[in-house]
Amino acid sequence: MEYGLQLGSDPAVMKQRPGEVMGYLAYGHPFLDGNGRTIMVVRAVMAERASISIDWSATDKSDYLAALTKEIDRPGRCHLDAYLKPFVRDAVGEPWRAAEWVKVPGLDGGQGGENKILGKVNEPAIQEAYREHQLERSRSADGARDTERGGR
Repeated sequence: MEYGLQLGSDPAVMKQRPGEVMGYLAYGHPFLDGNGRTIMVVRAVMAERASISIDWSATDKSDYLAALTKEIDRPGRCHLDAYLKPFVRDAVGEPWRAAEWVKVPGLDGGQGGENKILGKVNEPAIQEAYREHQLERSRSADGARDTERGGR
């Protein structure tokens, strides 16, 4: 998360690699239940400081999530940058941004379908899901490092 914030704080980096920055923020995001709105706000502020915005209304949620998953699995490989570049626009004002976000499927705060809340963080089943998610992330990161070193 800190590395993503550091990258995103540099307007030149944010302009060139908005997807990589988003990938690091998403990787460090502590929630599994789809509550990514806070990250979207942070990312939008960094993008605005870099004089860019993303036209989220033109994106496809499934394609975006597929690119984001690849970016999280293999950071710095430009998966999300490649997806987002066609949707990069000049910066927009805050009132427009807020109005557009509520139109983006999955960011409207709805609880239906895949955006449902899984439960309270103090519930044993939810705690186990978080632990399993962290283990899977560790396994993926270890495998990626081994591959880069010429292993497996």
